[in-house]
Amino acid sequence: MKYKDYYEVLGVQKTAGEAEIKAAFRKLARKYHPDVNKASEASQKFKDINEAYEVLSDSEKRQRYDSLGSNWSQGMDFTPPPGFENMNFGQGGFGGFGGMGGMGGSFGEGGFSDFFSSIFGDAMSSQAHGRSSRGGRSRGFSQESPKEKENLDITKDYFLIPEDLMNDDKKNVKFSYMEKCTSCGTRGTHCHTCGGTGFLTISKNLFVKIPKGVKEGAKIRLSGEGKTDSYGQKGDLYLIIKFKDSKDFKMSGSDITSDIEIYPQDAVFGINVEVKTLHGPVKVTIPPNTQAGKSLRLKDLGLPKKDGGFGAHIAKIKIIIPEHITQEEKDLYKKLAEIRKHH
Repeated sequence: MKYKDYYEVLGVQKTAGEAEIKAAFRKLARKYHPDVNKASEASQKFKDINEAYEVLSDSEKRQRYDSLGSNWSQGMDFTPPPGFENMNFGQGGFGGFGGMGGMGGSFGEGGFSDFFSSIFGDAMSSQAHGRSSRGGRSRGFSQESPKEKENLDITKDYFLIPEDLMNDDKKNVKFSYMEKCTSCGTRGTHCHTCGGTGFLTISKNLFVKIPKGVKEGAKIRLSGEGKTDSYGQKGDLYLIIKFKDSKDFKMSGSDITSDIEIYPQDAVFGINVEVKTLHGPVKVTIPPNTQAGKSLRLKDLGLPKKDGGFGAHIAKIKIIIPEHITQEEKDLYKKLAEIRKHH
């Protein structure tokens, strides 16, 4: 799931006080309330705003949220705290627009996000249980039974660019995740280890050997690099290999594509150029009268193939204009344009 920056959602700084947070919330809520704003994205923005206010307006929730650390950013892959996999969050909420007059109502449509549930699932479940035990009506928060064994494994997508696929050097893998505080067992109260939040943000920096020629979708298991429970048991880290293009190369199966930039006169008269490939620089000849978009296929200079050998390197011709043109060059281009008019 993706990390949510609640401060960014409300447009406030992390040092914002209660009054500033409330004012920002009211302003945005009025703007995006579904009864007022009929835009397609308004409903989701309204939910995001309500969820952010639910957290930042509550000192305990805000403290737990802030304990995630400062190394997270909006949209970043996020690993939820352990132990909440069995929480089931339905419709409803507890907070939001109470006391806003004609814009009242709780955050009921669609419920809270998975991100919110992963952090506050225990607290929400306890509140729902408390309301039920007092004879009140539970508002959609329930815990599945029986409780399954806590999952200590972590799964992360790991992206490789074409250059990474040409060697089996160790790659640097950095990631962060949350786990229960083993000192207080998530109780949090007066715990110096977790600062009273019940959870710890763990950051790891590993050097992992990725097999040469690894295929996209492959799963690499790192034993004992997952989460740790209160009994000292450790889970595993699973890296799911994903491919992405680099600055110089684009991938298409085992083939590689790159651009060759040449000037107009080079396209007319032909030129010998050096092409950067995954196997090192290679000299190629571009013939006269070469058109933009033409491709040169360089055999066996691509990525490793599954059955052995290598794919091809496809070099595409891109004709560019110099950034700085002298007056003499402009005059020649003008003369050329006049000549072309008579053909």
